[in-house]
Amino acid sequence: MKGRNPSEGKGQGFRKAILINEHLVVYGVPAIAVPILLPVEVTASVGRGAGLRIFVHPTTAGNPRKDIDSDRFEAVRRVLRTMGLSETENMIQIQCGDDLPGWSGLGSSAGFCVALTRALCKALSRSCPDEEINRIAYEGEKVFAANPSGIDNTVATHGQTVWFERGRMPAWEWIRIGLPLWIVIGYSGMPARTRDEVEKVARFRDTHESVFSGLVQGATRLGRDARTALEKGDRVSLGALMDRGHAMLQQLGVSNERLDEMIAFCRHQGALGAKLTGGGGGGCMLALVSDQSEGETMVGGLEQMGYPALCVKLGREEEPG
Repeated sequence: MKGRNPSEGKGQGFRKAILINEHLVVYGVPAIAVPILLPVEVTASVGRGAGLRIFVHPTTAGNPRKDIDSDRFEAVRRVLRTMGLSETENMIQIQCGDDLPGWSGLGSSAGFCVALTRALCKALSRSCPDEEINRIAYEGEKVFAANPSGIDNTVATHGQTVWFERGRMPAWEWIRIGLPLWIVIGYSGMPARTRDEVEKVARFRDTHESVFSGLVQGATRLGRDARTALEKGDRVSLGALMDRGHAMLQQLGVSNERLDEMIAFCRHQGALGAKLTGGGGGGCMLALVSDQSEGETMVGGLEQMGYPALCVKLGREEEPG
């Protein structure tokens, strides 16, 4: 590093919600993910010396605390190695701002890896196009998800609605949301480890081969139908497809009583469709609602049950056609 003072950079990475086909996306099934524009923010400084320090704090209030998450440390180290950096040759300090700590299932780990990569690029005055950011962040995401499909880091990088098929070249393409859509996101209060649920699905595949094959075929049709409904702005059809998607995830064994309770409540309150999102085993669920007002009412009901929740608009206003 030139000079004695550390160089600093800031970066952001978006969260995401999977509308259809989490888990099965790693087996070549198409999935749809939308950005949740509540970013993870990272500030990185790189200076002379040696060492790695990571601090986590809410972006709105609260004091930073030293991070003790071994996965986050390993993810940072993988990103550093991919960028040709080493904590033995540089003093590196990372500060992560997060308004939704613990809300697993929303791609926060990928958002962190993207924000980290962007922050380091700025600290080092490197020109890093989005695809380079995406490639580097994917190496860190491998720590959290074991066998990540690539969908989380892609949405975290670009902040747009994506159709993703692993194995295709390119694996993703942008799609347009036909009408504004509102979703309620509820947090079960149970942190989940994505890689544990990924391994659970792998065991299901190995012990129920014919059933799993049928699920893959059904999920492929489900993904295509969901894309059509999304692009047409057909909320009713999209909601019904989300319900079917959750039933598949229940069959794979990645839902639980809390998620099912929240989903049943939202459906009873008039949700067009509801499902878990992300890895499952805890984490978050989402419900498609007709408008923001209905969503805010549903948020209040979930919070009365003891489940933190929020209502958000899907995607960006300027999504490409």
